[in-house]
Amino acid sequence: MKQPTDAGPPQTAHQAPPARPGRQLLAASIGNAVEWYDWLAYTFLATYIAAEIFPESAGNSLVPLLSTFAVFAVGFFMRPVGGLLMGAVADRSGRRAALTVTILLMGGSSLLLALTPTYAAAGLVGPVVLVIARLLQGLSVGGEFAAATTFLVESAPQGRRGLFSSFQYVSTTVGQLIASGVTALLVARIDDGQMHQWGWRAAFLLGAVLSLVGFWIRRGAEETRSAEQQAAPRPGLFEALRTHPRESLLICGITTGATIAYYTWTSYLPTYAQVNVGFDKGDSLLIGTISLAFFALLQPLGGMLSDRVGRKPLLLTFSVGFAVLCVPMLNAIDKSFMSLLLVQCGGMILLTCYTSIAAAVNAEVFPARVRAAGIGFPYSLTVALFGGTAPYMGTLFKDLGHPDAFPWYVAALCLVSALVYLRLPESAKKPLER
Repeated sequence: MKQPTDAGPPQTAHQAPPARPGRQLLAASIGNAVEWYDWLAYTFLATYIAAEIFPESAGNSLVPLLSTFAVFAVGFFMRPVGGLLMGAVADRSGRRAALTVTILLMGGSSLLLALTPTYAAAGLVGPVVLVIARLLQGLSVGGEFAAATTFLVESAPQGRRGLFSSFQYVSTTVGQLIASGVTALLVARIDDGQMHQWGWRAAFLLGAVLSLVGFWIRRGAEETRSAEQQAAPRPGLFEALRTHPRESLLICGITTGATIAYYTWTSYLPTYAQVNVGFDKGDSLLIGTISLAFFALLQPLGGMLSDRVGRKPLLLTFSVGFAVLCVPMLNAIDKSFMSLLLVQCGGMILLTCYTSIAAAVNAEVFPARVRAAGIGFPYSLTVALFGGTAPYMGTLFKDLGHPDAFPWYVAALCLVSALVYLRLPESAKKPLER
């Protein structure tokens, strides 16, 4: 027997969005910024944490093993799991419920990080607690995209889904800049000994406090699922994958080129310049910070443009632009400050054509009943496979003696996504099922 479709009754598609869209936007954006501050603070403080929790002087061979497992488990396992589980919570219990769960998970795991005992004080207990905290953070940040994407787009007034979508990467970038700024401030204000003793813990305590603020704001947000969806039977955990395999693969294709370009330009490019052309480390980090601020300012412009001209023109500009220009842009980097600044900011302009509308494009693929879980798992899995491995692939090509192959790798994946975008139906002007 043919399976019934997930589409709701006709009136569901035209149901009005929440009455206070500005409050909805604030709830999603502040919470998302806090999530990414907590997640990325670990990256900036990793050297201090490793010295206290995974000391080289530890006489137990399990210590470096646990260190490796922590990075692997969180980066390549827990984010897809979080996307599936928290997406299911959003589809079964509501978007607001999922958003409050993710931020509480992140706040709790940040507090756990701040209180993690050192190896000297507790032996293997310290590394184990740290691994658990990072697993919980991975679960949280993996679920945040699914829940926040759905919540943001469903909160948008008709004709403003692109604009509302853009605030996902505005808030993500703001969280990254705050994490970098707090770390820089701590390092500048206290000496190295104090940073090792308690300075790195202060950053995570701040994250835990900010999570409570985000939780309070999100609790006051309005649920975006329609009354019909709330009254309908709750979907199963794997229902989106089972009933919408084509849409799940479509999310993977939409994300593949975008995630490798995003992580290359927002995270790996300073290291790429240092490794391949001997660029000054301090200057590369400064350029990275400037370009991230520039990137955040571009997002609403891209979102508003897509509401006027559609999603496909921007997606094709991003993907074809990177497929054609990635190799010459990366090869144009030399030791001059302006070369890296122009390459990074130029790439950010192209990248904005995807990031500013990523939430809208993904949300418009799935029906409301399974929208969050349908987005969460394939998106997070693709990010883990292609985005999270970008630095490793760049380093691998360098170690193999073919550093020039990495730009071609990025360009090829963007070309794959360009072919997907060509077949993607335009959805900017269509009403969103709620």
